[in-house]
Amino acid sequence: MSATPLKNDRFLRALRREPVDRTPVWLMRQAGRYLPEYRATRAEAGSFLALAKNPELACEVTLQPLRRYPLDAAILFSDILTVPDAMGLGLYFAEGEGPKFTHPVRTPADIARLAVPDMDGELRYVMDAVRTIRAALDGSVPLIGFSGSPWTLACYMVEGGGSKDFARVKSLALNHPEAMHKLLSVTTDAVIAYLSAQRAAGAQALQVFDTWGGVLSPRMYREFSLRYLQRIASELERGEGCERTPLILFGKGNAAYLEDLAATGAEGVGADWLVDLGEAARRTGGKVAVQGNLDPVTLYATPDAIRSEVGRALDSWRDGNGGSREGHVFNLGHGMSPDMDPDHVGVLVEAVHTLSAR
Repeated sequence: MSATPLKNDRFLRALRREPVDRTPVWLMRQAGRYLPEYRATRAEAGSFLALAKNPELACEVTLQPLRRYPLDAAILFSDILTVPDAMGLGLYFAEGEGPKFTHPVRTPADIARLAVPDMDGELRYVMDAVRTIRAALDGSVPLIGFSGSPWTLACYMVEGGGSKDFARVKSLALNHPEAMHKLLSVTTDAVIAYLSAQRAAGAQALQVFDTWGGVLSPRMYREFSLRYLQRIASELERGEGCERTPLILFGKGNAAYLEDLAATGAEGVGADWLVDLGEAARRTGGKVAVQGNLDPVTLYATPDAIRSEVGRALDSWRDGNGGSREGHVFNLGHGMSPDMDPDHVGVLVEAVHTLSAR
């Protein structure tokens, strides 16, 4: 799509580890149920899936947090499970139970039937949403597209929904490793195609959510998660130079693997709150930008406590990064919860910008 010059490019500059006037900030689940305007729009749509599959309404909820807060990036409103849904697994949301699949993948025969979905067919609504949002942003801030990681998608595909112990997907990996690798391979192909299509439609940065990589043992993480993140970082076409579309690899519980993730060729690594930002800076050694990593529960604290924790995180990054604040994108270590106070989000965003001003 035609390029409108960005009025605020500090998020993309930070991912390139270039100087910025202040540390950029965006928040995982920044468009969501903590906002009353989101709840009103979801009620209008009738359901979460109907909202996500309506490009105009998906655009509206993407823009809602930007009207409230001076965030430095927008993120596409969608769900990580759109890809397996488009593979024919029948995604639905049970009240109070989260996402479920009508047709989970449980056997090698189930896996053999999977194929990469058509990005201009079953997933066209996502690309239409990206195009609609880019036009509506009119160059105000960059737009982030995203996908679930192959391992995280496989968790939902095999379990049929959420899980406490991931026994089904882990036992499939242990009992039928060849079948699991086939599942992860076709899912990786789908993720690469999906992110490529979002980029073509106008996404200016891309994030992979490896939400459940941290449930694996180190050996299994490297075999069943990291290997496929490396493939995505290596094979996903992103352009060159200042026109390159940065890729961020985020994982919950990924602190043990920061060096591995920094070596993938991705432009950014997202860290959760279980690692100190200064340590993350030292261990990644300037190879990548680091995104994170305030504990989301901090948003339940008082405004003064929020400001204090933001300051600690910013200073930790600077101290571990040789005295420089560059190369850091401020974010939470995971997504926000529905009962968080919107005013506290405003305190966080303002604190990041004020305390990090160069």
